[in-house]
Amino acid sequence: MKSRKFVVSGAPKFKSALTLSAGFAAFAALSMPAIAQDAPEEEESRTLQTVTITATKREQTLQDVPVAVSVVDESVIEKAEIVDLGDLQSVVPSLRVSQQQSSSNTNFIIRGFGNGANNAGIEPSVGVFVDGVYRSRSTSQISDLPNLQRVEVLRGPQSTLFGKNASAGVISIVTQKPQFEWGGNVEGTVSNYNGYRAGAFVTGPLSDTVAFSLGGNFNTRDGYVEDLGDGPDTNERNRWGIRGDLLWEPSDDLSFRVIADYDEIDEICCAASNIINGPTGAAILALGGNLVAEDPFSYEVAYNFGSENLIKNSGLSLQGDYDAGAFTVTSITSYRTSDLSTNQDSDFTSADLLGRKSDDVEIETFTQEVRLTSNGSGPLSWMVGGFYFDETVDIENQLLYGSDIRGYIDILSSGLLSSLEPVVFGVPTGTFFQPGQGFTEFYGQDDTSASLFGTIDYEVTDRLTATFGLNYTQVNKDAFSNAVSTDTFAAVDLNTAAPFITQATAGGLLLQAGVNPTDPAAVAAFATAFPTEFATIQATAAGAPGALQQLQFLPPFLNFPNAVESGSTDDEDTSVTFRLAYDVTDSVNVYGSYATGFKASSWNLSRDSRPTPADYALLAQGGLLLPNLTTGTRFAGPEESKVFELGVKGAYSDFAFNVAIFDQTIEGFQSNVFTGTGFALANAGEQSTQGLELDAQWNATDNLLLSFAGTFLDPVYDSFEESASGDISGQKPYGIPEVSTSTAATYTFNVKNYDAFIRGDWQYESESDYFDEPANQALINDQKKVSTFNASAGLTTESGLSFTLWGRNIFNDEYITVAFPAVAQDGSISGYPNQPATYGLTVRKTF
Repeated sequence: MKSRKFVVSGAPKFKSALTLSAGFAAFAALSMPAIAQDAPEEEESRTLQTVTITATKREQTLQDVPVAVSVVDESVIEKAEIVDLGDLQSVVPSLRVSQQQSSSNTNFIIRGFGNGANNAGIEPSVGVFVDGVYRSRSTSQISDLPNLQRVEVLRGPQSTLFGKNASAGVISIVTQKPQFEWGGNVEGTVSNYNGYRAGAFVTGPLSDTVAFSLGGNFNTRDGYVEDLGDGPDTNERNRWGIRGDLLWEPSDDLSFRVIADYDEIDEICCAASNIINGPTGAAILALGGNLVAEDPFSYEVAYNFGSENLIKNSGLSLQGDYDAGAFTVTSITSYRTSDLSTNQDSDFTSADLLGRKSDDVEIETFTQEVRLTSNGSGPLSWMVGGFYFDETVDIENQLLYGSDIRGYIDILSSGLLSSLEPVVFGVPTGTFFQPGQGFTEFYGQDDTSASLFGTIDYEVTDRLTATFGLNYTQVNKDAFSNAVSTDTFAAVDLNTAAPFITQATAGGLLLQAGVNPTDPAAVAAFATAFPTEFATIQATAAGAPGALQQLQFLPPFLNFPNAVESGSTDDEDTSVTFRLAYDVTDSVNVYGSYATGFKASSWNLSRDSRPTPADYALLAQGGLLLPNLTTGTRFAGPEESKVFELGVKGAYSDFAFNVAIFDQTIEGFQSNVFTGTGFALANAGEQSTQGLELDAQWNATDNLLLSFAGTFLDPVYDSFEESASGDISGQKPYGIPEVSTSTAATYTFNVKNYDAFIRGDWQYESESDYFDEPANQALINDQKKVSTFNASAGLTTESGLSFTLWGRNIFNDEYITVAFPAVAQDGSISGYPNQPATYGLTVRKTF
């Protein structure tokens, strides 16, 4: 029986986008090989490849869809040596991907919008889908990519197409369906840092109606960051995964696809280097500890244990498609689990300040999507669907002091705390800051949501198409916390004790000067004889309470739900799309669109979760406040995005271009900022970005393909009065470059009977700040700038054996990907240096 491919027919040219995505379509596959389709024989070698996408919930060519989408197909993935989602940004300039404190914490940003890393209560603003199944956290998104067909990156809000969290954009990964003809491949890679990677894939028929595929991958590499302390080398790779796929086509109009996958990551990651060595660096050295100060690109650190990461992802999905004639019914059911276990040396020194910083997260997700898509070739095309999402998140964290913490505190306080313990606090010297004190935390969240969505395309004339899309979403979240602080000093009310602290400090300093503090005459005589010294003693004593407050790293936590805070949010929203698309000629199209998007409230499941000022007042009235409890946020309210966009697309036999201008705004953008011991979650009043996206692809000769893509942004916080850094309204958001480009060239040729190629690409990002916090940005006094070159060359024999020599970051561009305040080290800045040059040889056999 022949292989059947379900294609939703009847989508008129440029008319069945059925998508809320605003916009311009960045041309696909920034360095595709030149492959002819439907061209005269003499023009075959100069005809650009036709690219098919399905992220619009229909199978269409890229040029026919007025959607802001970039497509990277399997040929580019192989040639550019793209092995995970982090590598995609080298060919899609609107996409930024950053790896942070662990193997699971990866953040995706599109057009300058994105969040979600490091805090399991926050779902990302950029949704990731694999074969139509939503992946709710970055933990389940960064495994080595499976047997890929293509990756589609949709920019701008996509709520009328996707029922879950697409306020900033979507990454849609499409893998190859099982085939009814035997085939497959096996490959192996050897690279520097003792890197070894292997993969295998096989597909074929089990009967006339059943086909299967089975694939697996393994990826290992030594750490490229040397640990001069007691820990092993870090930033290693140790990953493997397996995936099975079964396709059953019992009839011409019915199809079922079952996918099961499991992958595991067990590696030491991720190295944070000292960027700014503040005043606490001397205390680290005085304890006998070490840190590699202000030399991040030595790729050396000094820790007292390695940062362990164990991540296990698994999933099962069932997709059914039924062609009912007038329409096609599609159902996608999935169940996924993601388990994360980490323990990190989060002070990032060889001093044992933090003996344990562990995070154990378990996520279980069930999703169900049903949609109906019209068939036929009439002027009206439509799609309607429903999406259900049910997820539970369970978190167990510990942050415990290590064996050097007491000595560290004594140095920072110049022995003040030791002298005050028996005198002011009535406890034996050495009571506070003992190893094992700290935080033990339990958090959880139940998230249930449902969406109804749909789009209608109406062919007004042969060349003009109007699109309308609608999405209604309702989301209920119930969150809880059970966090206990055993840091006894953090529970001390220093405001009440301030007069006693000041008096005791002054007395101690006078005694050191040889003056009896209980003798007024002696004190007066000392003040008269040594006015400067006496003024210093007074100033030091007056500042003692404030100095001690800086040592209250882990204050008590008020758990929720409680008598005032319910721990629940209920959100609902209606999102829309309006678009007009016009075929100026058979080769040039223009469009204009307006779209809105939505992401529900996110809960701050970290130790920086605090009651709002209004709830704080109610808690005070009820006598529920704890010592040193301050205000903040428990959750950030919904994000609501909107975008206006105008674009033009042109496609000729050997040249294609896309230009779009847009004005995109997110009201209530959920800002998640690391503060040194936790995360401050808050809504920005409004963040906006005006921008231009441009790309072009040109077959300059029969053998040379040139590609360029660029994103030019003007981002700003229009209103953000209550950020973790105060009022930063009018400020440019950190981490968003104004200019991002990707330039590529691919030259194909023959060596005897072998097909050969040479490829190079250059990724550029203009300067961007590391912090919204002005004081931290001034402290680091530097900006991120990227200028990275990648290259590859290969050949393929007639028997399907290929050899690819590749290098990434071949000129060793150096930059800090993310910077943050060093943990419990005021005035110091830590950051993650980018990966140095890597290179290797990949051998692949296709059969």
